[in-house]
Amino acid sequence: MATLPELVVDMIENQSRLRSTIETGLRDLFGGAISGVVSVVYCVSYAAFIFSGPLAPWLGYGIAATFISTTIGASVVALRSSVPFTIAGPDSSTSVVTATLVAAFVQWLVANGATDHVLGSTLFLMALSSALVGILLCGLGLAGAGRAVRFVPYPVIGGFLGATGWLMVSGASQVITDMRLAAANIDALLSPASLSKLTAAAAIAVSLYFGSRRFGNPLVPLGLILAGIAAAHLAFFATGLSITDAQAAGWLFKPEAAVALTLPWNFDELSRFPWPALPPLAGGIIALMFVTVMSVLFNVTGIELETRCEADLERELNAVGSANLLAASLGGYVTCSSLSRTTLNYEIGGRGRLSGLTVAAISGLVLAAGSGFLAYVPKFVLGGLLLYSGLYLLYRWLLDSWRYLSFVEYISLAGIALIIVEWGFIAGVLIGIVVGLATFALSVSRVHAIKFSFDGSEYHSSLDRRPDELALLAEYGREIQGMFLHSYLFFGSANRLHQHVKALLAKQKCRFLLFDFRLVTGIDSSATFSFTQIKQVADQCGARMIFTCLTRDVENAFRATRFFSNLVVAPNLDAALESCENAIIEAHQTHDSEAGTLREWFAEALGGAENADQLIQHCRRIEVRPGEIIVREGDPASSMHFILDGRVGIMVNAVSAPIRVRSLGPHTTIGEMGLITRQPRSATMQAELVSVLYELNASAYERIKRENPSLSHALMTYIITVMAERLSFANRSIGVLQR
Repeated sequence: MATLPELVVDMIENQSRLRSTIETGLRDLFGGAISGVVSVVYCVSYAAFIFSGPLAPWLGYGIAATFISTTIGASVVALRSSVPFTIAGPDSSTSVVTATLVAAFVQWLVANGATDHVLGSTLFLMALSSALVGILLCGLGLAGAGRAVRFVPYPVIGGFLGATGWLMVSGASQVITDMRLAAANIDALLSPASLSKLTAAAAIAVSLYFGSRRFGNPLVPLGLILAGIAAAHLAFFATGLSITDAQAAGWLFKPEAAVALTLPWNFDELSRFPWPALPPLAGGIIALMFVTVMSVLFNVTGIELETRCEADLERELNAVGSANLLAASLGGYVTCSSLSRTTLNYEIGGRGRLSGLTVAAISGLVLAAGSGFLAYVPKFVLGGLLLYSGLYLLYRWLLDSWRYLSFVEYISLAGIALIIVEWGFIAGVLIGIVVGLATFALSVSRVHAIKFSFDGSEYHSSLDRRPDELALLAEYGREIQGMFLHSYLFFGSANRLHQHVKALLAKQKCRFLLFDFRLVTGIDSSATFSFTQIKQVADQCGARMIFTCLTRDVENAFRATRFFSNLVVAPNLDAALESCENAIIEAHQTHDSEAGTLREWFAEALGGAENADQLIQHCRRIEVRPGEIIVREGDPASSMHFILDGRVGIMVNAVSAPIRVRSLGPHTTIGEMGLITRQPRSATMQAELVSVLYELNASAYERIKRENPSLSHALMTYIITVMAERLSFANRSIGVLQR
């Protein structure tokens, strides 16, 4: 049973948790309320944008469809998003493409005399597009393929967003004056009536720009919009212009009758819908699907950067896809995660799902109240908001991008934007992708296929050789020419490789050409043709080509050509180098340089036969079989070994299996550093062939130091010489790798 102090502590903790929960809920509620009001302003502007021109008489239906989309989008995304404070609803880029699609559809209806059911068919088209978008988003989310869309070339994205900005500016003009920005409308747009409205909208856009930059407060744009509405009504009052007269003059929206949307998915709408219009509109629908996917990806990425919260991209695609499917079933249109409204909610303090649900509740209340309030909203205020958003996109993507893009990328971006404005989104995106791929291919073709190159005089295999063999490799090692290849090999990069090898063989005698494919990701048929040309040049010069680290696909690609029927493939570069070095040594070695006896080796290494005889007396002869362990990694270092004959591998432990890092042949030494420093063995010594070794243990070494200073000095000089040679080899290898 709890004591009184424990009960008091529990009560205080419960009160603290309750207070924290209430404070968090209030912040979420306040953030959602502010974001909801901002969403109302933006959504009204999007509705006015989409339902302009021939659709202007049915703006009330557009308002209703917009707030259905906002209510469903905000609630579904709030409940399912991986970032709980995400705000969703119709967004700028998707609304622009929706408006373009709807305008093309209405134009087709007028051209084909099918204007009896414009409104119902338009609402059905919007719902159908939203359903297709939802299916695509959910499909990408379930397939985990969301990140694949990020491979769309950057100029395509920039050109699309720049064109979106222009279309938004043109749409703002139509909202303000009922006329789009076009050469045919210049005279009418410059008339005093239109010019005064455009000037008022420009003042709103300028105030939004400077207000946002000067104060940096997310509430400033909302305050400026409300101030603009109030200023307009004060101006009407001061000039004696009544609400009715202002509506007649085009300053205010005309009053909208109460509307009741019916579900678009019914037999009557299906039977009345002009299905022959869909093929010409397929490009616009595909563009809307593409734009929505890209908008979700970019907005989610932007939310991650602004709020430092990690999002699950596939989950976001599924959430927005589900919202679009539900919105489509109830007569809404495309909805999306909103970067600006989510950031606003976060900066105010919203951190939970209550924020999005509050936005949905506010949108639902506006939907229930009807669109009567629109009769008191000045057109130029909403047009100014659209104008500001469009000009911002134009500046960011068509002007500011000049600073950080290359000339070719910027020209591609600007060209794609012009193509989209002139011929539509699909033409611009398709041409942009083709241009992007061509630019990418050109850029990649300039990348050298050789990561670094080497010759046998500076880069050796891991086999330690005796001094006379090292001298031969230093003199004749250039007959081995090696190249580390990387990246994907195709016509451009492989042709440059062909030209490089051709120039190399023209000035350098070469017996072996080594090509290491460890870093090659793939190869195409044109690249195999370039290697065929390389082989022809190599055969003429008497050079033999050896390939290492081939993947199965690359090897099959080579063996498919008749020139590589007897392709020489080594498992790794080290094995290929060792084989080539052996061939070079055998070709240039004379009888006098062959291995001598232990006494001759020691005499040469220690500066005299007397030192050799004395060292032999202190050593113990060891004979080992292949695979036999001589010393183990981690054992105390109590001896060094002179390898008279055979071969010994140096192995280090790895996670999966021991790895051979070096190999030592006749007349080489190992273990000298351990003997001097008395540190534990850093590697395992294992015989690779039947080998004969002479071991100098620690006690014998100490006895030499005490009793025979001249031999000790000669032995230390030899050890230093060996270490210097190994250090020199390591430095040369590092130099090759850093080219």
